[in-house]
Amino acid sequence: MGRKKGLPEFEETAPDGFDPENPYKDPVAMVEMREHIVREKWIQIEKAKILREKVKWCYRVEGVNHYQKCRLLVQQYLDSTRGVGWGKDHRPISLHGPKPVAVDAE
Repeated sequence: MGRKKGLPEFEETAPDGFDPENPYKDPVAMVEMREHIVREKWIQIEKAKILREKVKWCYRVEGVNHYQKCRLLVQQYLDSTRGVGWGKDHRPISLHGPKPVAVDAE
């Protein structure tokens, strides 16, 4: 029993034959699309976990100055967690989408 050489290669794009209007038309494309969506969600979740660890580290290192020093990291973390997770696909975008940027009126 030896180790397998190399890692499996996954396509990073959605399947070609998937029709969102009639998903049951091609069952193979439907399963590939489901796997693609799950893979993309896991990638988003893991990115958020990595950013959370960076925020924890920054809070520990910076101490009382973490409000100023870690602000950008916290903003990145909060942006990365919006809409990430299971069961948030059918919620309105206003509840889990990117936070709207306020524009100053002149």
